[in-house]
Amino acid sequence: MTGRGGSPTTYPPDRVTAPVRRPRGDVWCEAAATPEFVALRRRLLRFVVPATVLFLLWFCLYLGLNAWTKDVLSVRVGGLPVVLLLALGQFASTFALTAAYNRYATRRLDPLAAVVRDRLEERAP
Repeated sequence: MTGRGGSPTTYPPDRVTAPVRRPRGDVWCEAAATPEFVALRRRLLRFVVPATVLFLLWFCLYLGLNAWTKDVLSVRVGGLPVVLLLALGQFASTFALTAAYNRYATRRLDPLAAVVRDRLEERAP
């Protein structure tokens, strides 16, 4: 197999030789009921729900200010209009939220997901 630009793509040996083992449907239902999976879902939602709500509130605030307070947003701070600073803040908050989720997932979700995945792979036929 070749990768981008025609160069050969290499895979780790275990990925090439090991067959893909897929759990049966009933195993998925059993896995969803395990304490580890429930804890994984709870940890995910503990981050995702507040982060989504806060980001949407921040975005709606920006839109509301843009729609109804154009005179305030045209004020210049350090030579830049407030509206531009808020727009840049949207980009900055998006990157900050992404970095925060990446860090949270690496520390709190991935170890537990590995436990759940290993348990599923053990049960695969």
